[in-house]
Amino acid sequence: MTSKPMTSKPATSPAAPTAPTAPAASPAPETPHPTPDDQRRAFAEAVGRPAPAGVTTRRTHLGGRPALELTPEGASETARLLYLHGGGYVIGSPDTHAGIVGELARRAGLRALSLDYRLAPEHPFPAAVDDGLAAYRALLDAGTDPARLVLAGDSAGAGLAVATLLAARAAGLPQPAAAALFSPFTDLTLSGESIRTKEAVDPIFTADALRAYADLYAGAGDRAHPLASPLFADLTGLPPLLVQVGTHEVLLDDATRLAARASAADIDVTLDVHAGLSHVFQNRYDTLPEAAAALTAAARFLTAHLRTAHLRTAHLRTA
Repeated sequence: MTSKPMTSKPATSPAAPTAPTAPAASPAPETPHPTPDDQRRAFAEAVGRPAPAGVTTRRTHLGGRPALELTPEGASETARLLYLHGGGYVIGSPDTHAGIVGELARRAGLRALSLDYRLAPEHPFPAAVDDGLAAYRALLDAGTDPARLVLAGDSAGAGLAVATLLAARAAGLPQPAAAALFSPFTDLTLSGESIRTKEAVDPIFTADALRAYADLYAGAGDRAHPLASPLFADLTGLPPLLVQVGTHEVLLDDATRLAARASAADIDVTLDVHAGLSHVFQNRYDTLPEAAAALTAAARFLTAHLRTAHLRTAHLRTA
């Protein structure tokens, strides 16, 4: 997401309530809180990046929603990556994430589809989950073998990826080969200790900023609902998961607790904790060696499980 001064919340996050102060003798006109559209424009200007060289893009639709298809040179003809962008369920789009999605797709040799799911507050929970499930179902209906399909996402999009897997399981749909999750936002109740203990070193988020996103997305609904906060879901039956997170982020515990719960549910899970790095550090793949290495590791994780799932499916068909 976006950067913040170390002493304030991010400029593109929803404004949090502030304590009242005594009025001045001649009060200045009140500065209005930024609207969601204002935040989206600021976010796009701050972090939006084009797809990397060698990756072509095409506007398309998936499951009734717009999507951006990103195709690296030499991409697999059959395997697919479904990507769900971050932004607190309020901001972000396939365009703002074309850089990181295109780079992950390029390193994995996969054609990616980045979904433009509906955003809050215009479309609160469960609209994003409905869109994620519809996109996943559309890929299967179009003939994509689930053994040749992987998911990935960052921040809220990583939480949405897990919720999409849960919704697919509830709908009786087969699971994909694997999913990669970057700094997942999995607990809208903000119960993780790192929400407080890491706030001083997190250059992007404050607890108030996260709470404001949760307010807009969940509204008056149950924030512990397993599709809103997949940390609290029964994760049984989900595919192998890769979870990457930095130690300098308030969402550290969202990631580590999700990995622990997945392990307890007999899920093949890999947790990569990167010391001193911040939220979705992978987006700095062109300037930070650790970010480039993490994206390469994610690409290898996804392609390795695509091969394993494909071989397992082929064996079952011939047995």
